Amino acid sequence: MKTSFNKILYIGFLLLGLFQALFSKDYMQAGSSIGIALAFDPFDQEQKWSDRPTWQKAVLIVHLALAGLLLGYAIGWNSK
Repeated sequence: MKTSFNKILYIGFLLLGLFQALFSKDYMQAGSSIGIALAFDPFDQEQKWSDRPTWQKAVLIVHLALAGLLLGYAIGWNSK
């Protein structure tokens, strides 16, 4: 896949997840969409994790934490 196509899918799933969280209040779907966005790494996929700049690692780790937080919230505190 081309990097630009991955960036489009990454941003699309990220925006979909934010919409689901903020407007639909569907935190399980939001966490899933944001988690799926991680599959479309917007950075250079040929670059090893250890060779990536620290800011790229931080972006991906914060992104993963956000997905986990939304899923944890949906499962734990928002269950009906």
